Amino acid sequence: MVSVVYQLSPNNEIIERLYRGLAFVRRIEERVAEIYPTDKIKSPVHLSIGQEAASVAVCDVLNAEDIVSGTYRGHALYLAKGGSGKGMLAEMYGKTGGAARGKGGSMHLVSPEHNVLGASAVVGTNVPIATGAALSAKMRNSGQIVAVFFGDGATEEGSFSESLNFAALKKLPMLFICENNFYAIHEPIAKRWATDRLCERVATYGIETHLIKDDDVLELHDIASSAVQRLRSGAHEGPIFIEYQAYRFREHVGPNEDFDQGYRDAQESKIWEERDQVARLATMLNDDVRDLIDAEIAIEIDEAVRYAEDSPIPEIEELYDHVYAD
Repeated sequence: MVSVVYQLSPNNEIIERLYRGLAFVRRIEERVAEIYPTDKIKSPVHLSIGQEAASVAVCDVLNAEDIVSGTYRGHALYLAKGGSGKGMLAEMYGKTGGAARGKGGSMHLVSPEHNVLGASAVVGTNVPIATGAALSAKMRNSGQIVAVFFGDGATEEGSFSESLNFAALKKLPMLFICENNFYAIHEPIAKRWATDRLCERVATYGIETHLIKDDDVLELHDIASSAVQRLRSGAHEGPIFIEYQAYRFREHVGPNEDFDQGYRDAQESKIWEERDQVARLATMLNDDVRDLIDAEIAIEIDEAVRYAEDSPIPEIEELYDHVYAD
């Protein structure tokens, strides 16, 4: 693991951007949790509440041309890269105004205009897809960086190791972002890994690695910013791996807490809630600035809900549209 001392001195503009991004994802997912029991949402939902910072911080340092790929817990990534709340909610409602015209649901958000490759519901399968996109970018000399997001469970898949090896071998312009929330569905790391030193394993491929503990969005932003700058300038060749430790506040799938299931307890969650990055950044802002951002977010979410509810349901004739490329 690379040992680098980063100077965490973000300016007010960065803090405002990060707070806006974090708070928007948090509030719109909280609205999703409220709506879900009404059965208006037509797909399962995997909420990122508690671990929004990975997507928000990394996407803040990428540019519009850069490419991202995520998982079924992909709301934060879709929104952070430029996807709209309207497109996300309408997709969950199964409406034509959705990001995939109502055909993909919560787990398959996509936005080609923002270079969101899409999300996969099969653990680990987005990693080789993103690696292929990075190979294409390098062969085309496009200058694009590819950031692929995945959970700790995906690191146990063969496709993960194969992608690491290939990316290192071909010196691809990639960020591998592991959102380590310590559980693969309900199974803790202690029951799955012989050692929890993930960065050390990744480093055996000759890949630069960074470990961020305690869900620190500012440290992640600093490290990701440096990584992107070095990849963009050519000062660094090949992928960079970041393990970002955070915690999922809600159940694996669905809108509720799940401490009654017996695989984790509320006290464990409380420790991480005390580190909540939305609340942390809120205290770093002027009250008037924060209140204005919160008001704008509330309006945007209300508009997104109305848009989703008013959008039409797809006609049966649309079933086979967009199945094949023209």
